[in-house]
Amino acid sequence: MSDSITDLDAHALSAAIQAREVSCVDVMRAYLARIHRLNPKLNAIVNLAGDDALLAQARERDDELARGASRGFLHGIPQAIKDAANAAGFPTTQGSALMKDPVARADGLMTQRMKAAGCIVIGKTNMPEFGLGSHTYNSLFGVTANAWDPAVSAGGSSGGAAVCLAQRLLPLADGSDFMGSLRNPAGWNHVFGFRPSQGRVPKWPTADVWIDQLGTEGPMARSVRDLAALLSIQAGYDPRVPLSIAEGPHDFVPNEPPSLRGTRIAWLGDLGGHLALEPGIAAVCEQALQRMADAGAVVEPLSSLGVDLDRVWQAWLSWRRVLVAPRIAAALALPGATREQIKPEALWEHDQAQTLTATEFMRASEMRTRFHARMLGHLQRFDALALPVAQAWPFAIEQPWPRQIAGRTMDTYHRWMETTLYATFAGLPAISVPAGFDAAGRLPMGLQLIGRPHGDAALLRLAAGYEALIGELLARRPPEP
Repeated sequence: MSDSITDLDAHALSAAIQAREVSCVDVMRAYLARIHRLNPKLNAIVNLAGDDALLAQARERDDELARGASRGFLHGIPQAIKDAANAAGFPTTQGSALMKDPVARADGLMTQRMKAAGCIVIGKTNMPEFGLGSHTYNSLFGVTANAWDPAVSAGGSSGGAAVCLAQRLLPLADGSDFMGSLRNPAGWNHVFGFRPSQGRVPKWPTADVWIDQLGTEGPMARSVRDLAALLSIQAGYDPRVPLSIAEGPHDFVPNEPPSLRGTRIAWLGDLGGHLALEPGIAAVCEQALQRMADAGAVVEPLSSLGVDLDRVWQAWLSWRRVLVAPRIAAALALPGATREQIKPEALWEHDQAQTLTATEFMRASEMRTRFHARMLGHLQRFDALALPVAQAWPFAIEQPWPRQIAGRTMDTYHRWMETTLYATFAGLPAISVPAGFDAAGRLPMGLQLIGRPHGDAALLRLAAGYEALIGELLARRPPEP
């Protein structure tokens, strides 16, 4: 009974709960049993609440259903919130020992919306310190193991969330994405991860609502349908976040999987040699694109974005430093905090920002504007732009980040994730879909599809059309650790 419950996707689980075929208590017991069995080896969930308290909440959800009241799609479904977002009663550590004690008094907006739809928050999912670097490890909780091979990285920063999905510790997961943090771990754990359009899922509370738009919260799931259902709950205008999207669909769940016939997709590959890619990655992504082409999509190579990508990278670095530095400065200002308690990559971002002038930042913003216009030009010709979701296969878990890729030295701790910045910098929606596995059939890789501005629903329909072609690939499950 326990594994049969945790094997259900979110739609099937929600339907079974609403029909009272399974109780919320049964569901909670099944997930807690699996978490207690597997999480000690995976380290994907942190600050897990006590069983008794969670079962009491599940009983309350059952009592509500007995009275004919349902809170919505997530009624009675266990949810662990990424440790970057507030959930009342839990610390928001951001993977830092400096913030391990204070407990959130109120839910963040995303958590609030998911709770309103009925979820029960059971704990938090692990992430890198301050969310920096696409490898989920920190000195507070330790490292999260990849769902497919515990010897390699789970990706990040939503690594704990992706592993929970792949190993059936959660039916759905939330996360956030700055430089691929929903996309990279999804690709490396063989699930779907979606970075919504800038403003689609507003973040609150936040210190700044005008400039800090590179990071966004969003959904992760084992199917496009589940992914879209969670986005429908997370998305929506909030007046406290003035740049949030006020118009558009409220339900992002595609109807029947659409035909891909006539869909135009540009394959960017390694962008004419600009991106260093480990062997086999391009081939796996091209196999995924070939499946779409066989179904009627038109896939064309596009080896250049028509803009100086080195200048885009430098502009990106300026924006990233401006947005990361205040968070690190706030941590350094905590009582008793020292630089030795913060990882070198975070200090590097903070220190580099200290000499950045307003003029330099405005030039970076102007470069971002030109880049955005160029991306819009390509998306007038194509329905989506395709890239690998990562430039390296999952690497050894002891390694902080890849120093070299295909013989090319990485000059920063995040250069190996450059492929993910293009959607972020242009504020465009992007999804990571499972593409396949390495030559040994052991390590997963994702294909990244970038859509038009505010085109979240169209991009999800495209992904659903692809999903319908890969049933055998999606049926693969990771071994239990």
